[in-house]
Amino acid sequence: MRVLIANDDGIGAPGLALLAAAVDRLTDDVWTVAPDAKRTAAGHSLTVARPLRMHRLGPQRYSCSGTPADCVVAAMTWLFRDADAPDLVISGVNDGPNVAEDIAYSGTLAIAREASFWGLPAIGLSRVKNADVQETDAGRLADLIESLWERRRDWYVEGSWLSLNLPQRIPAAVRQPRIGRDKIARESRVVSRTDNMTELVVPRGRAHASVAGDENSLLAQGFITLSRLRWSMEQRLDDTLLERL
Repeated sequence: MRVLIANDDGIGAPGLALLAAAVDRLTDDVWTVAPDAKRTAAGHSLTVARPLRMHRLGPQRYSCSGTPADCVVAAMTWLFRDADAPDLVISGVNDGPNVAEDIAYSGTLAIAREASFWGLPAIGLSRVKNADVQETDAGRLADLIESLWERRRDWYVEGSWLSLNLPQRIPAAVRQPRIGRDKIARESRVVSRTDNMTELVVPRGRAHASVAGDENSLLAQGFITLSRLRWSMEQRLDDTLLERL
């Protein structure tokens, strides 16, 4: 099994090291392409018509000067251009959960979404802040990834990917949440002002809003949350609207 791993926290992030340690238990054909620095909330932006710098850091391990989604594009158009494509793409483990509108903002989930554009099964992995990380976590995460891979016929459909959030401690039971509402970028602060220019900063953080059954509530109860997401969310308009335009 060939696996491509990436993240949005950067090539040196502890979450990526944990993911690599887990996947190494499942296969020796692991490729890492990750941003050379933290790219949180990069969304699905791509670098086009500008250079991407790919630094080889070791066997099958590269840093990328671009965005999280660029890492998949670079892998597919360069590393695997004349070779077998990955069987599975995994992103993470993100430092913090990806819930609610993070589906749109998250670089971690953008990696999985970009993989789905290439017709590849993908999993975006995230974990709550300040998790109780144990030495056994790599093995437990490997077991979870292996179980999902073995059951991929039950969840993989074209254009889809999985978003998996880990609680404070694993192993844990898995639940399918409702997609919640937990607004980030709720405010901006003026840090300087002149006659014609105002400088704003949007602070980090969120309200941690929660309703029963959403991702935040289940994570707080110690469950792993697992959602299947699809990039094609077309909803057909009623023909009567078109007739009236």
